[in-house]
Amino acid sequence: MKKEKEDKAVDSDLLRRLYQFIRPYRWYVLLGIVLTLSAAFLGTIRPKLTQLAIDEYIRNRDFQGLLWIIVLLVGALIGEFFLLVANTYLTRWFGQGTLFKMRNAVFQKIQSLHVQFFDKNPIGRLITRTTSDIEALSDLLSDGVVSIIGDMFRLFFILYFMFSMSWELSLVAISVLPLLFYATFLFKAKVRVSFLKVRDQISRLNSFVQEHINGMSIVQLFNKEERERKKFRDINEGHKEAYIETIFYFAIFWPAIEIIASLAMALVIWYGGGRAMMGEVTFGILVAFVQYVRDFFRPIRGLSEKFNTLQSALASSERIFDILDTTNEITDPENPETVDEREGQIQFEDVWFGYNEEETVLRDVSFDAEPGETIAIVGATGAGKSTIINLLLRFYDIDSGSIKLDGVDIRNLKLDELRTNFALVLQDNALFSGTIMENITLGNPDISEEKVKKVARQIEADRFINKLPGAFEYELAERGKSISMGQRQLICFIRAMVYDPNILILDEATSSVDSETEEVVNKACDKMMEGRTSIVIAHRLSTIQGADKILVMHKGEIRETGTHQQLVEKEDGIYRKLYELQYKDEFVPTSKSA
Repeated sequence: MKKEKEDKAVDSDLLRRLYQFIRPYRWYVLLGIVLTLSAAFLGTIRPKLTQLAIDEYIRNRDFQGLLWIIVLLVGALIGEFFLLVANTYLTRWFGQGTLFKMRNAVFQKIQSLHVQFFDKNPIGRLITRTTSDIEALSDLLSDGVVSIIGDMFRLFFILYFMFSMSWELSLVAISVLPLLFYATFLFKAKVRVSFLKVRDQISRLNSFVQEHINGMSIVQLFNKEERERKKFRDINEGHKEAYIETIFYFAIFWPAIEIIASLAMALVIWYGGGRAMMGEVTFGILVAFVQYVRDFFRPIRGLSEKFNTLQSALASSERIFDILDTTNEITDPENPETVDEREGQIQFEDVWFGYNEEETVLRDVSFDAEPGETIAIVGATGAGKSTIINLLLRFYDIDSGSIKLDGVDIRNLKLDELRTNFALVLQDNALFSGTIMENITLGNPDISEEKVKKVARQIEADRFINKLPGAFEYELAERGKSISMGQRQLICFIRAMVYDPNILILDEATSSVDSETEEVVNKACDKMMEGRTSIVIAHRLSTIQGADKILVMHKGEIRETGTHQQLVEKEDGIYRKLYELQYKDEFVPTSKSA
C-alpha cells in the first residue's frame, strides 16, 4: 500500500518537473491542443452526419439535401487531414526542442559533478541517461501530452453526440467501462515495474559494452572472448526477459480491450436492434451508434498506448532526475575570496583525507612549495602521490587540515579561479575527437595559432605534426588513437604550455614516451618550469634529481623531505632504497654511506 502511494506521488512529481522543461513552449502546446480538439470534433461529427443522411434525406428521398451532407462529410475529412498534419509537425517541433533542453541540462549537470561521482557511476550508465533515457521521452513530449488531451476530448464529443441521440443506448454502450477501468488498473500496476526493469537492463548493457570495447585488446590478449561473451549473454538474457515481461502484459491487455469493445458493440446491436424493430429508435441512430461505439474504443486504445508511453517515459525520467538531483559535493563558496597576487605558493597544513570513511589515504600531510620552486613527489604505488594532486585541484575536499594557494584556503576560492592557476599533464593523456589545434587550445580564443606553433617548435613536436595530413588541422580519432602514445603525450605538453599556468603539475607525464622523446620533453619541461611552481610525480628518479625539494611518501605519510643528494646520503632511507633498486649497477655509496 505504501509502495503504491509512493508511486502515485512520484508520478505527479515527475510530470510536474517535466512540465518545467516544456514550459517555454506552452503557447505552442496550447495551439497544438486547439488543433487536436478541432480535428477531434471533425472526426466525431461524421457519424452524426451519417445519421442525418439516413433519417432525414435518404428516407425522404431528398437528393439535394443528401448532396449537402456528402459535401459536409468530405469537408470534415479534408479539414481533419490538414489539422492533423499541422498538429503533427507542431508537436514534433516543440517536443524536439524540449528534448534538446533536457540533453543540455543533463550534460551540463554531469560536467559540473565532482570527480568522486564518476568513480561510483559507470560511464555506460551515464551515456544511457544522456541518450537512451532522454530519447524514451520523445513520444511523450512530442505528441503524447497533446494526443492524450485530444483523445479525451474525442471521447467527450462522442459521448455528447451519443447522449444527444439516445441516452438509453449510450448507457448500454458505456456499461462495459467498469471492466475496462479494472483491466487498466491491473495493467498499470504491473507494467510500470516492468519498464523500470527494462531501463535498468539497458543501462547494464551499455556499461558492459562500453567497458569491453575500451578494454578489447586485453580481452583478446588473454583469450577471454568466450568468457566475456557468456557474461554478455547473461546480461542480454536479463534484458530480454525484462522486455518479454512487458510484452506478456501487453499481450493480455490489448486482447482484453478488443473483447470489451466487441462486447459493447454486441450490446448496442442487441438492445438498439430491438428498440429499432419496435420503432423507438431510428435506423440512422442505430448505424450512428455502431460507428460511435467503434470510434469510442479507438481513443481508449490510443490512451492505453499513450499510457504505455507515459510509463516508459516516467521510468526514464526517474533516472534522468536522479542525475539532475545529484548533490555536487564540490561547489563554489558563498562568499568567495580572491588571490591578490598570483605567485604560485602552495601550503599543505595537517591534511587528512580518505576516499571513503573506512580507509584513510593521507595522514597529517604538511609541506610548502614556494613560488618558482620545483617539488617532486615519489613513493610506491598507492602511497598517495596522485591524491595530493586531486586535492590541490579540489577534485575532492579534504577531511581536515587546510590547503592554501598564495595564502588563501582553496575552499574559499571559486573553482574556475582556482583551476586557472594550474596546467596538468597526466600519464593517461586526455584527447578528444577533433583537430590537433582544437585539442591544444580547447576552444580558447585567446590562444593564437602562432603561439601554438611556437610551443610545438620548442619541444620539437612540430616534426611529427607537420608530417600529418593537414598538420595542426589533422583530425584525431576518439581519444587520439590515430597517433602513437608518445605523440599524444607531446600534444598534451603543448596544451599545458600554451595556457601559461602559474603552477605546472606533471603526474608520470613522461612514462608513456620513449627515451629519445623523453629527452626532448624533459628539455622543454626544464624551460617551462623556469619561473613557475612545479609539482612533479615520477617513478623514474632520474627525472626529478634536479628538484628543489623531494617528498618521499609511504602509506599516506611524508616520511622524508630533502634534495636528491640529501636523501641519497640518508642511511636506511626510503628514497635511498628506491634509488638503489633503480640504479643498483650504477650506485656508488658516498663517503658518508661508506
